[in-house]
Order: sequence, then C-alpha cells, then structure tokens
Amino acid sequence: MTTATEFKTHQHEAMVHTHDHVHITHHCKGGSPDDVEHLVARHEHEHNHPPVQHAHMPHENFEREHSHEAHIHDHEHPQQS
Repeated sequence: MTTATEFKTHQHEAMVHTHDHVHITHHCKGGSPDDVEHLVARHEHEHNHPPVQHAHMPHENFEREHSHEAHIHDHEHPQQS
C-alpha cells in the first residue's frame, strides 16, 4: 500500500507535445437497433500542459507513464488544454 510519505512533491514546467488520440463511435447502419458497428478514428495534434505542482510516487519512466495517464483536452483549443 502506498503512503503519503512516499509521495514526492515537485513542479512540472509547462510543456507542449504531440500524441495520438483514438476515438470510437457507434454507427447505426439501419435496420434493427442492434445493427451497429464501431468506427475507429485516430489523429494527433499538439496540446499543452500548464505548469503544475503536485505529489505522487516518483516516476520510473516519465515519457512512458505520462502517455498512459488520463488527460482532459479541449479539442477546439488543443494548445490551451
């Protein structure tokens, strides 16, 4: 079990980077309500992360771990979210 004493408080500077986004939509083909297929779309764009100070377990591999963390993005303003 992780305890708060193992967390390391630190500052991340602002950064802009590019990574993939995958979207899955349901496409109703017609006919019965069960006649649905999954459509997958993939794109990439730059977005920024503002500076933040937070605490968590130390990173073992920042690039790998960051790419798997949840992010909230404003797709209309990707460089401001």
